[in-house]
Amino acid sequence: MRRLSREARHELAQAITSFLVEQDLDISAANLALAHAVFSGANPRLAQMISSRLHAGEPITQRWLDELIHEEARRQDQPDIEKLMARLERNLDTFQTHTHAARRVTTDYGSELEQHVSDLEEVQQTGRIVSNLAGLARAMLERTRKAEEEMRKAEEEAKALRRSLARAKRDAEIDHLTGLPNRRAFETLLERHYGEARESKEPLTVAFCDIDEFKRVNDVHGHAAGDRVIKLIADTLAKISNDHCHVARHGGEEFVMLFRGLTPADAAKRLDEAREELASRRLINRKTDEPFGQITFSGGVADVFGHEDARAALKAADGALYRAKQQGRNRIELA
Repeated sequence: MRRLSREARHELAQAITSFLVEQDLDISAANLALAHAVFSGANPRLAQMISSRLHAGEPITQRWLDELIHEEARRQDQPDIEKLMARLERNLDTFQTHTHAARRVTTDYGSELEQHVSDLEEVQQTGRIVSNLAGLARAMLERTRKAEEEMRKAEEEAKALRRSLARAKRDAEIDHLTGLPNRRAFETLLERHYGEARESKEPLTVAFCDIDEFKRVNDVHGHAAGDRVIKLIADTLAKISNDHCHVARHGGEEFVMLFRGLTPADAAKRLDEAREELASRRLINRKTDEPFGQITFSGGVADVFGHEDARAALKAADGALYRAKQQGRNRIELA
């Protein structure tokens, strides 16, 4: 790759710095890497997305940028993971089919051969040729039984591998800090409930929740304490979840929820009750005995079927969340 001239490098660094400062963004490794990809021309798709947002007069917030970074990483990595899992599952299916069929054939052959061996051994005065034939058949029977046992073990190993694959797929859909489903799992869940609720004509509501002033928690108490606050919010939202209410960690300090059978107003009421319960508590950092102060979250709620599709509803809920932040935080807004 041709190295840029000193003047070009200076212009690139100035463009990156100006972008981050003007948009009031953190000077972090992730933000620097994304800005470099945009202004160096390495990623035209990202450059177009940022340019379109600026031209539309929409702010480049840290939360939007974090989501963009997360989406870009998922876009690059996830197809490979999914293809690998699909290929491994296909190989397992083929392997188990073949071993099961081979094992059945050897079992049938072994049973029939064993009967012939017994018949031969019962024949009297058959002479040396028949005796030798019986001995050969017995040796073949033993080899067949051994092959059958090896195939049985191979089939058990295939089953164990399939169980490991199932665990790996579950792990790939779990956020390990909170134990909640991650963004990938939520998207699958939303797609399934969208089809079912549309067919049964049930209400379907989505919501975004975001921890208020989370950066201050990290700056004052450190990232370990920030992780504990994220876990606290996850536990608070998980309390209102059930078979028809699902919560997932969307990324960073943001959570996403799906309410099946609840109107936006009912979903907002349930979410607001959880918000009030959390806001009434005064929390202490157990590691330092310093008070966290009031920990709150804001939320935005949208009717899925009130928009073009599920993705548009998510965008509307995100817009309602942004409005809740602008209007003072610690509140729930309807799209």
